[in-house]
Amino acid sequence: MNKERAGIQSVEVGFALLQGLAQARAPLMLKEAAAAAGMSAAKAHRYLVSFQRLGLVVQDASTSRYDLGPASLQLGLAALTRLDPVRLARERLPALREALQHTVALAVWGNHGPTIVHWEESAQSVTANLRLGDVMPLLSSATGRCFAAHLPADITAPMLEEETRRARQLGRSDLPLTPEGLQAMLGEVRAQGTARVVDTLLPGIVAFCTPVFDSSGHIVMGITTLGSAATFDPAYGGAIDARLRMAAQQLSADLGHHGLGHSGLGHTGH
Repeated sequence: MNKERAGIQSVEVGFALLQGLAQARAPLMLKEAAAAAGMSAAKAHRYLVSFQRLGLVVQDASTSRYDLGPASLQLGLAALTRLDPVRLARERLPALREALQHTVALAVWGNHGPTIVHWEESAQSVTANLRLGDVMPLLSSATGRCFAAHLPADITAPMLEEETRRARQLGRSDLPLTPEGLQAMLGEVRAQGTARVVDTLLPGIVAFCTPVFDSSGHIVMGITTLGSAATFDPAYGGAIDARLRMAAQQLSADLGHHGLGHSGLGHTGH
């Protein structure tokens, strides 16, 4: 049993070296790698020799610096291909709902636009008239604005044109109806790092939607929360917005995304 515990402990200690190399912005010298792992250079060297034999680490012959090797890449890619973003998000949604005390939902881009794929209703339920499978409008919903701001323009342009045409017919002065107004709205979403609507889709309802990105920096889903204006903090950076950002940022990081934007999440831009 003691040998088994020592063996497990050895793996955990050695992993600190791999973690240090993964978090570094560039290959590390031996002393730098050892310091990052909190061990002596001599001890770190022994681990690095074994990791080199396994292909987990490589050493540049000209600089003597260490970096992650092909075996580390293969493990990382294998893990990424097996990730199910929606499953990961669904598992976390009940805790997020309890933290926010407001209804939360997940949306992904479907054949017809941003589509609600999961819904967690809070005790402070609101009359949202939304159902699983509903496609959210790009102009008037936080979910739609989030996707419109982070997807390539050629994907969203036809829907935006159609929604703008209908909004003009209905006399919706609360929506951006010109190309300049539309770009200003999308620019605000990108700058803030989250999309927000107040009394836009539903009277008396405030909603935020924050993007989740994959390892390539592409939006894979939006996490939305909404509630009554009487109890919902509508401020950017407020209690609700901050918690939603943290949840989306953590999920993005778990999906391999490391870019940083205004909200710490990053975005693909246009």
